Amino acid sequence: MEIDLNADMGEGFGDWSMGDDAALLDVVTSANVACGFHAGDWDTMAATMALAHRNEVGIGAHPGFPDLQGFGRRRMAMSRDAVRNMVAYQVGAARGIAASVGASVRHVKLHGALANMASEDADLALSAYEGALSVDPDVILLVLAGTAQQDAALTLGAVWAGEIFADRGYNADATLVARGRPGAMVHDPEEAAARMVRFVRDGAIHATDGTRIPAACDSICLHGDGPEAVAIARAVRSALEAAGMTLRPMRGRRGEGVG
Repeated sequence: MEIDLNADMGEGFGDWSMGDDAALLDVVTSANVACGFHAGDWDTMAATMALAHRNEVGIGAHPGFPDLQGFGRRRMAMSRDAVRNMVAYQVGAARGIAASVGASVRHVKLHGALANMASEDADLALSAYEGALSVDPDVILLVLAGTAQQDAALTLGAVWAGEIFADRGYNADATLVARGRPGAMVHDPEEAAARMVRFVRDGAIHATDGTRIPAACDSICLHGDGPEAVAIARAVRSALEAAGMTLRPMRGRRGEGVG
């Protein structure tokens, strides 16, 4: 069985740094690089993408709301056209920076509040993904498995991969437990590793209330901004490999199916 391990990164800007991207890029197989709206800047994008390319890590654009102060985690009301254009703008920037370092963008993953809202609202997800596909019709949409994001990708006939989280708790509808609530975050590397082996083997998300949700477990995400990010990444990778799984950049799929 093959599985992708991805992390959000490239989230520093100017003289301010966040996370240990270099260490993560020794462990993960795909990198979601911030595009300058919720975090990141052109220099950080270029450096992160160049190192990812050297490490043969798949590169993804990670567009979010224009909210540096809130790290893109505050919900915003925007028209569907504005969402479409905002995502197209960031994906275009990511593709340009990637090309400048001899690399390419393989996938697109929505960030933060934009991702959470799109997991609940298929129309919003459609607008965001239409923006990405208008720039690159063949890009892989990395969707929150089992949510309205997946519904939108299917409606568009796009190439997609289903994502599950190593370090987040789940509600019974496959959306993420809101930050600040009990069970929202998983901080223990061994707990995260055991959860991911179970999720991938079962082909299902296990919610905090015990609900089992069949899901496309194509890619496992962890957040690169936490102090335990590298430890979780290493523990998850080791556990997956010990369970006989092969780690490689996501391939993407078309159409239905969770197997």
